[in-house]
Order: sequence, then C-alpha cells, then structure tokens
Amino acid sequence: MNISSSSPFGSASSTLDQHSVSQSPQQPANETQEAFTDFVGQTLFGSMLDSMRKSVGKPAYMHGGRTEEVFQQQMDQLIVEDLTEASAGAIADPMFQLFQMNRSS
Repeated sequence: MNISSSSPFGSASSTLDQHSVSQSPQQPANETQEAFTDFVGQTLFGSMLDSMRKSVGKPAYMHGGRTEEVFQQQMDQLIVEDLTEASAGAIADPMFQLFQMNRSS
C-alpha cells in the first residue's frame, strides 16, 4: 500500500509501509527477545494510551459515534505499534536481560 507523504495520515502510512517490508536490521535477532519487546511495548503504551483516552470526554457536538470510536481504536493500535518500534527497546531490553538471568540461574 503506497500512500503519499502529503496525506494527513503520514505516520500511519509509514507504519503500513514498514510492516509490509520484511524484518529490518533494527529488530532484535532473537525471536524471544522480539516477542518480549512487542509484549512490553504494546502493554505499556497500549495501557497508557487507553488511560489517556478515558481521561478526555466526548465532545458535546460533532462526535462521530461508533464509527469514530472504531477508527480511533485502529489509529491507536498503529500509534502503539510505532511507539513500540521506536522506544520499547530502551525499556524492554534491560527487562529481557533480567528475565534471561533469572531463567539461567
């Protein structure tokens, strides 16, 4: 899927393009570490984004109803995936190392 960069959903289009490409060199080589990073990042950022959405009420006018809610959930999922790819390693890598140390002991 190729969406122009002038699209208002530029970050979403780059996410779609990144997911269509096979593993990038930035991803961990170890599948267990990759799964660990995905789980930690998506759990952390998913919970954070969910809490942020709950703290903001629906507008009195111009709310899109269920359609807007579904779109917002899909957009949030893309945001969480982007955040996970960008920065979950800083959190998940030390946790994975501790996890590996505890397993080998």
